[in-house]
Amino acid sequence: MSTMEQTIETSVTYVESKTQWQLIWRQFTRHRMALASLVVLSFLYVVGVFSPEFFAPHSVNTRFDSFLPPQGIHFVDAEGDFHLRPFVYGWKKELDRKTFKTTYTPDTSQKYPIRFLVQGSPYKLWGIIPSSMHFIGVDEGGILCLWGTDNLGRDMFSRSIFALRISLTIGLVGVFISLVLGLIIGGVSGLVGGPVDNVIQRFIEVIMSIPTIPLWMALAAAVPREWSAVQVYFAITVILSLVGWTGLARVVRSKFISLREMDFVTAAEGYNASQMTIIIQHLIPNFLSYVVVNLTLAIPDMILAETSLSFLGLGLRPPTVSLGVLLSRAQDLQTVAMHPWLLIPGALVVIVVLAFNFVGDGLRDAADPYQLN
Repeated sequence: MSTMEQTIETSVTYVESKTQWQLIWRQFTRHRMALASLVVLSFLYVVGVFSPEFFAPHSVNTRFDSFLPPQGIHFVDAEGDFHLRPFVYGWKKELDRKTFKTTYTPDTSQKYPIRFLVQGSPYKLWGIIPSSMHFIGVDEGGILCLWGTDNLGRDMFSRSIFALRISLTIGLVGVFISLVLGLIIGGVSGLVGGPVDNVIQRFIEVIMSIPTIPLWMALAAAVPREWSAVQVYFAITVILSLVGWTGLARVVRSKFISLREMDFVTAAEGYNASQMTIIIQHLIPNFLSYVVVNLTLAIPDMILAETSLSFLGLGLRPPTVSLGVLLSRAQDLQTVAMHPWLLIPGALVVIVVLAFNFVGDGLRDAADPYQLN
């Protein structure tokens, strides 16, 4: 082997090839806040969507005393002794003779250790598997209401876990419908152009010019009161989707206009490919990363919209449990002032929305082609 061949062989460096999605994931993992938010969302979906019956200490309608305050978790008892297993105190109920107001104070003589995998109220996991095992609880005779109870004595912690199922899934279902409408209508507008584009754009402008909250209120008020909870759920989902696809459709149109003159689109047209084939197989994959980012940022908007409608009494209604329905109990300022723990579901809304926004920011930075290296 000659000296030149040896030099060439030793100077060759092997570069590991990665797909676009692998590069996006590598960039995303460098965004610590986005990665932490993804972990939080994954935890909430596992707990609230897939198995709330298991993780909730009580069933959704189990009742105790009304307006019990949140319980504190203790490791050190009133005598100063440390316990490895956390515990909660029982409640001492007293009636004020002057104001006739019931007050609850911790009863330090009653200690209930917090245990995992305890027997409780029976349920069917995923509607199929009968079980009575709960992730957390206390011994029989004790009460575990970490976030207090509402006006009917129902555990706010358990009801908040059940509420996550509706509030988190309504965002996914609504965004999926908006995605389909936005991609199809925006794709046709950008690819066909001409009079079709003008008609579609004017229609989008009409929808976007209507105030969002009054439109939601009008459409939600049209839902018949005799409908079941499932029917109302899907009706609210469709309502949110019908007014949420316009922004995505405009972005898709602009992307298609910039891509339709590319050589690969011209080649597909030369092979007599249909417009739908060009949209699905050639155009959408070229900006799919942006679509994923858009979906991530659109889900919290759907969640906030459902929460707002349910809070105003125009969305989901009891016995359906969502974060908005739980917050509707906090409309009375006097009630909130006396029982502030009724606002805890609002903190969950804030956490979910912030987590989705951080994940969206991380995906947007990761999908930037100038960052993929």
